[in-house]
Amino acid sequence: MTDANQPQDQETVHVHVTHPERDNRFRAAATPSDLIKKNLKTFGVQCTQCQKILDKLLKCSKCKGVWYCSKECQKKHWPAHKLACHDVERSSGALKFVRTFCANITLMMFLKVAIIYDCGLLDNPKLGFDVPFMARVDMAIEPTDILDFAGLYLNNRPIPEKLNGMVQVNTVSAWDPNTHPPLTPTRLRLWRDARAQSTAAGYGKDPVGLIEFLNYTENSTTAAFHISSSVVDAARKREPFLCSSALTGNHFEKPMDSATCIEWVL
Repeated sequence: MTDANQPQDQETVHVHVTHPERDNRFRAAATPSDLIKKNLKTFGVQCTQCQKILDKLLKCSKCKGVWYCSKECQKKHWPAHKLACHDVERSSGALKFVRTFCANITLMMFLKVAIIYDCGLLDNPKLGFDVPFMARVDMAIEPTDILDFAGLYLNNRPIPEKLNGMVQVNTVSAWDPNTHPPLTPTRLRLWRDARAQSTAAGYGKDPVGLIEFLNYTENSTTAAFHISSSVVDAARKREPFLCSSALTGNHFEKPMDSATCIEWVL
């Protein structure tokens, strides 16, 4: 017999709701695919050993995380590289995802606003001009379907062997010269060259920094980037994000900060 007053085990039901205007809003805000393809052609890579700009990639066949202009440079760099070199699953390494992300001006705009907040550019006018700054961006490939993601996270449902995935930004953190190791000579040279090029191109009043993209393989890719004055102004104004509940239809605002900018990127 069962005690009527005994609480029974209850099944947890997850409700997945999609806003009817989601796709239209995404298309209105997204960077056109032809512009992304055009921007991809402007993304260059330097030889890890001599910093020569590469037209054709010669990457390490094992980790896919460093690039060389010649076999000679690869041999010279091997004593230093072998300490961190290891196998990775993806044949292209992280570079493909980094290039595609950087070519998307919409995603990069919100990432730059998050970096402005996390690195304290609004509080220190010397950053990006007299001294470098660097943001560390942790990226990963996560399931496109939120239900698949929840199933993996909760481990409570069967998951197919193959899933559609997308690039996700997990965290953004600032390089702190007081607590982190100093920038390497290669990174300092990369920042100084980018700072000089930006000034020569007429953008001397815009900050220039570095982004270190990290992923689950423990490899990283560092790129120089410049932040336009319009992006800095947007970060300073902190206009809130306008949101709408897919469940109730109610409208509400979220404050603009690093977390909500990354949430938008996601």
